[in-house]
Amino acid sequence: MNQFFQDSQRHLAPYATQALETRGRLVQEPPSVSRTEFQRDRDRIIHSGAFRKLRNKTQVFIENEGDYYRTRLTHSLEVAQIARSISRALGLDEDLTEAIALAHDLGHTCFGHAGEEGLAEVMQPFGGFSHNEQTFRILTKLEHRYARFDGLNLTWETLEGVVKHNGPVQAPLSPTLAEFSKTYDLELESFAGPEAQVAALADDIAYNTHDIDDGHRAGFFRLGDLGELPLFGSALAEMQKLYPNADNERLMHEIVREVIGLMVADVLTATRTNLQKLQPKSAASIRHAAHAVVGFSPAMAQHVAVLRKFLWTRMYRHSKVNRICAKARYIVRDLFGFFMREPSCLPTGWFEMVDAVPEIPAKARIVADYIAGMTDRFAVQEHRRLFSTETMI
Repeated sequence: MNQFFQDSQRHLAPYATQALETRGRLVQEPPSVSRTEFQRDRDRIIHSGAFRKLRNKTQVFIENEGDYYRTRLTHSLEVAQIARSISRALGLDEDLTEAIALAHDLGHTCFGHAGEEGLAEVMQPFGGFSHNEQTFRILTKLEHRYARFDGLNLTWETLEGVVKHNGPVQAPLSPTLAEFSKTYDLELESFAGPEAQVAALADDIAYNTHDIDDGHRAGFFRLGDLGELPLFGSALAEMQKLYPNADNERLMHEIVREVIGLMVADVLTATRTNLQKLQPKSAASIRHAAHAVVGFSPAMAQHVAVLRKFLWTRMYRHSKVNRICAKARYIVRDLFGFFMREPSCLPTGWFEMVDAVPEIPAKARIVADYIAGMTDRFAVQEHRRLFSTETMI
């Protein structure tokens, strides 16, 4: 590693994950002359096919509902921006934080959580399905871009961060993770490093704020309805006082900015308090702490719980969203059943993979991989092609 990289690491806190001390990759590769190992990880994620497809995958609203709502891609970018800001303020490795933030939702299916629910239902007899496991499958198996290995061959630290960004992983392990752990121990029983913990909190901040923004734009609630909510109520009053002539769209943007800032400031204060108590000498000290070190204060955690309840009742379970989600589950179940009965109708490469394995659960997993990788638009078009008699003429 050259002098430039050594100098770039000197500003990091002693408890940050050090790129110069990475545990490496499952398949060894020569180092880059222009990037740290974590920067390479981030770049591989950005250039992956799975990352590009997030552009047309649902966050809450199906893509064709409007082109201004968040998609899974814009959500991931917002998470990465917030995560980098927190990471920088805490003296952590921003590149590792960004890589984990950008990768954390790669495994989401078409139609977001509704698509995942539909796929989990039909995959229940064959080992189940979760977007977290699917993310890991993409990173370690399903990306076929490199000549020497499947997946992206990311560093130990990035893989560990993606797998454990929500905390230690408890048994029973998913089939993919159980198999991988036989050859590469990600120390699943401990917490993730500090950068992954930051990415997890940034995810909470991003979706709790931008879902309020998108819900308001969709007409699920009015600006005045936010008045009784923690954080948003005080921000609304402040922005109306500062900008009495601003229209609702501008006010909402200012409110969201304010609330993001309040949440970030809370994370920094609470985390610095935890760091002061723990006095960690390395990232390993944070991994083996008795609890997560990066987090909200108890008061902010309570505010976030109220926001989630509001979003659940006023947006996520709104009749309009329910109808869309029901259709999404229907489409996913139909596609899975069809391809399990008629695997020869899969694209040639996918059919060859299904045909090469004799076990039904293995066949089902391949079909699930194919469907999970679909964008919203492609899934709707594929369903129409397969089930509409008009396309036969």
